[in-house]
Amino acid sequence: MKLLDWLLDLLYPPKCVICGRLLEKSGPVCARCLEHLPEYDGAAPHVRFTEAGAVSFYYEGDLRTSFLRFKFGGAAQYAATYGAWMAHTIEDKLVGRYDLLTWAPVSRARKRSRGYDQSELLCREIGKQLGMEPVRTLRKVKNPPAQSALPDPAQRRANVSGAYAPETPERFAGKRILLIDDIVTTGATLSECSRTLLLADASDVVYAALAAPRKQD
Repeated sequence: MKLLDWLLDLLYPPKCVICGRLLEKSGPVCARCLEHLPEYDGAAPHVRFTEAGAVSFYYEGDLRTSFLRFKFGGAAQYAATYGAWMAHTIEDKLVGRYDLLTWAPVSRARKRSRGYDQSELLCREIGKQLGMEPVRTLRKVKNPPAQSALPDPAQRRANVSGAYAPETPERFAGKRILLIDDIVTTGATLSECSRTLLLADASDVVYAALAAPRKQD
């Protein structure tokens, strides 16, 4: 196995998850990026129909560029690093507040075009860290335009209204749910997912996201 790892490193030198430069030492992130990670230091954005939230980073700079490679550029392997960071935040901010782990899903069409559902990947990596098996609780029954194309909060809420349906609700009825998403901007996606879960008899919902934009003064 060590020989195989050596050969893989020789053929595909490991690169920093954040800046993409070649790594001089083992680990997913170079020392420079690790020192300058934009850690989220405020209260998590308020999201309707949730009881609390946890965010790991500000959505800016090299972290934002890294995330775009993950979401749109096929860098699915980044989920392991992101998921470990998110699990640490969850254990710090939301310990004891959930019974079940799930994610805000993309549509089947979007999953086919990207090759994966980025929030599901994050959720499964978080589950490994927390010792929990994620449960599919939602399916996306509409394929509206991407939320990122709609800057207005009201438009985003309307865009995802009725977009989700519960999946096997008997598996989560009465449960406190931890809902995973990638980026929380206006909270429209998380809000609609949470509303759908509560209508299907979930007890309550808390959320965790990788990043959120910095609030403008």
